[in-house]
Amino acid sequence: MAHGHFHHNGRAVLKAELSLAEARRIALTAQGFNAMHRHEAVSVAQLRKGVDRLGLLQIDSVNILVRAQYMPLFSRLGAYQSALLDTLVAAKPKRLFEYWGHEASLLPIDCQPLLRWRMDRALRGQGVWRQLEPFAGEKRGEAEALLARIEAEGPLAASDMAGSRAMKGMWAWSNAKHALEWLFWAGRLAATHRRSSFERVYDLPERVLPRAILQLPTPRGVDARRALLERSARSLGIATADDLRDYYRLPTADARRPIEQLVEEGALIPVRVRGWQQQAYVHKDARAGRKLEGSALLSPFDPLIWHRSRTERLFGFRYRLEIYTPAHLREHGYYVLPFLLDGALVARVDLKADRKAGRLLVQRAHIEPGAPHCTPERLIEELRLMAAWLGLPILTIAPEAVIEPIFTARHITL
Repeated sequence: MAHGHFHHNGRAVLKAELSLAEARRIALTAQGFNAMHRHEAVSVAQLRKGVDRLGLLQIDSVNILVRAQYMPLFSRLGAYQSALLDTLVAAKPKRLFEYWGHEASLLPIDCQPLLRWRMDRALRGQGVWRQLEPFAGEKRGEAEALLARIEAEGPLAASDMAGSRAMKGMWAWSNAKHALEWLFWAGRLAATHRRSSFERVYDLPERVLPRAILQLPTPRGVDARRALLERSARSLGIATADDLRDYYRLPTADARRPIEQLVEEGALIPVRVRGWQQQAYVHKDARAGRKLEGSALLSPFDPLIWHRSRTERLFGFRYRLEIYTPAHLREHGYYVLPFLLDGALVARVDLKADRKAGRLLVQRAHIEPGAPHCTPERLIEELRLMAAWLGLPILTIAPEAVIEPIFTARHITL
């Protein structure tokens, strides 16, 4: 059995096998859930540090509660001013840029060279959505014409293109939108920002990204993927090969050799986790923090839980996003947030921000079997914190959301 150094409170201990509790501690500590202080003012520097720790923030169009990129920092740092994240995203020269990381993501700017292999593949029509492939081939001229227009006119979004609203619906994109998406994926265009409608605005990379970054040499594909996997390992603390690969959505075939190289270098230490069938790896700098007390609601797109098989393996918590499930077939609700309490996932709530009425609405709530008795009370505290953060003065519990006597209060004014 592989032996590895497992760091406990800064002290290296040689261990052949880790318990599930130890693995969970390592994972939570790596993800920023050790010794949380969520009732203090949060600075831009802390937000930057938080993004660096996570490696990226996933972006998603669903806005029933709050845009996905804001939540992970709230979960770890508390009620920060979301305008500070907007400031960080808009900062010049850019410190964060948008690209395909784990789906659409905001990434630290130094990650850009590590994703150029993905851009090169997209340029050849590989690894992109099928509708975009023609722009690498027979429709290349249309894409080049759009690129020339942006070069001449400056930043543009798909809705700025004549005829781009020919079809309606989120996935019924126009030809122009498809061409722009391919150019973006291929690195020929960069995203300047998102409009309030969530629409991406595109411009030439040299007008968006810092020159110092664009001038960095492009690493070989295998080297870039090794660096991405090392970042995954640092952010996850402990992980299987599939966990590591999923973080930046690397193809399985592309992950095998770089993981072997990271083991050879000593950056990854192979370990066994009791109860896991798969080989696990601990990052050489991983720690198992002791202060996992505290609570947090987690976005469906939070890096701690976005890989569902890992969530099940680590926490014994089966979680699925049911947005695309017909309403009558949903088990837990439309936009369900797991509740982390003292290092365990103990409940889940289906939430909606009713901005017109100024209320945070709890549509449904479920407490997990074996959750501590204090769970409803602690959940209410966390819901209050979230409502205040979102500027919603009322917390409303829907009648069908009743899970414990404490939930009999329907309207809680903050």
